[in-house]
Formats: sequence, structure tokens, C-alpha cells
Amino acid sequence: MTRLWLSALVLALAAPGAFAQDARAPNNDDNAHYGWADVLRADPVQGITRTEVPRQECYDQPVVRHEGGNSAAGTVLGAVIGGVLGHTVGKGDGRTAATVVGAVAGGAVGNRVSDHGGDYQSTQTQCREVSSMSEQRRIIGYDVEYRYRGEVYTSRLNYDPGERLRVRVQVDPAD
Repeated sequence: MTRLWLSALVLALAAPGAFAQDARAPNNDDNAHYGWADVLRADPVQGITRTEVPRQECYDQPVVRHEGGNSAAGTVLGAVIGGVLGHTVGKGDGRTAATVVGAVAGGAVGNRVSDHGGDYQSTQTQCREVSSMSEQRRIIGYDVEYRYRGEVYTSRLNYDPGERLRVRVQVDPAD
């Protein structure tokens, strides 16, 4: 009878080990081993990532420009016309003096009348680099619910584990 009782006790103690889902593997920690848990649920966790995006912004800006005229052409043309007119007015030696005076006066008038240029307004394209923020929603992890040896656990993982999850089991005495 004691022998039968002892055999039953040994079987009762060995039975939980027979149903364990553990895969014993050698490691540095004597109190730890690995097993497989069934994944019950894996919910994606979304987050917002912000990225600075540089871009070029261009716009037309009004500018005032100055364009120089051609006063030399006006002076020369005025001097020629004045010289011709002075030449027709005078007689003898007076004709030479009248030609010179007509050329000088015509040059002065031609210079004053000629195009000295001027200011005008136009536009010039200006560009500058500006930054804007871009927000994107993306998956940052998974809230995973899994069952190991009848107990349900939850963890946040940075990947989707699929149907099964390898777990590390460590047993330490409670103080």
C-alpha cells in the first residue's frame, strides 16, 4: 500500500511537467527557460510622427530700375543741325563764326532735349527656403494579449508576433 501511494505521489508531481509548453534550452540563467504562448489578440498602436519638410517659396517683388539715356547722340545731332543752320545764316568770315555758334547752341539744345534715361518699375522673382511640419499617422507598436499555461498576459511589442509568441520564463523564489 505504501508503495502504491508513493508511485501515485511521483506521478502527481511529474504530471504538470508533462503538460508544460516549455522548450528547455541551455542558457546562462539556471532559473529561466523559453516556451511558446498562443497570441489571442494583437492590436496596432498608432502614433503621429512629425517631420520638418523644407521647401522653396518664390514671389515677385517690385523693384525700381534706372536706365541711362543716350545724351551723346542728342548732342551730336543738335550740333550738326545748329552748325548747318549757322552756316546758312552768315556770310564770309561771319559764316564760320555763325557755323561754330550754331553748332555749340545746337549741341546744347540737343543735349537738353535728348533722352537722359529714367526710372521705371518692374518685378523681380525672389525665392527663400521655408520649412513646414508634416504629420503622419503610423503604427508604432502592437498591444499583444497572449496565453501561456492557462494564464493571460499583455505586452506592447514593436512588431506583430503572428499566432504564436516565444516567451522567456524565469522562476525566482518569492521573498
